[in-house]
Amino acid sequence: MNDQSVEFLPYHAINEFMRDDYRLQVIQEVFNNENLLEEDLRNSFDKMTRLALKVPGFRNSAKAPTRVKIKPAVDAFERNPFFVAVVLECWSIMHLELKKNVYAQLSGRGWQILPVDTDRTQLPGFLMTWPAGETFEKLVTAFQELYPDDHQQPDDISLMVVWLSGRLPYQEDDEELEEEK
Repeated sequence: MNDQSVEFLPYHAINEFMRDDYRLQVIQEVFNNENLLEEDLRNSFDKMTRLALKVPGFRNSAKAPTRVKIKPAVDAFERNPFFVAVVLECWSIMHLELKKNVYAQLSGRGWQILPVDTDRTQLPGFLMTWPAGETFEKLVTAFQELYPDDHQQPDDISLMVVWLSGRLPYQEDDEELEEEK
């Protein structure tokens, strides 16, 4: 019997892997396009915005103009795992084609991941293990080879890999290392 416990990192641990300018870009994109989300997800995003953001002069932070709530949103993204989860779920829905393609790529590479339509906001966070031998650079290159007409930015591909896999590359998966020997 295997007595290993599974450790999760809170969602805001992703900040260690995101550049500041890219974090800002993702948050702005979600705020600027939230009207494109289905009602349930938009309501979850608005609720989390009200709870996680403190925008001076607004009792309801969700009603503040985007330009006013961006700074508080970046602060919330850096410290609130629930806000991170909702923002990333919204972002992934806004990139459905990328989501489907990255899912197919990871599945084809033997990654064990939840189905593409799983609500990842309900998970406790990111797993700390990463498949041995995989790097963002390898994954981006493989994606670009698989989908040469899909001109995605490397940061978007990497973020979708992290979100769909539910993993951050803190340590390589020892079991996969053993299987390769």
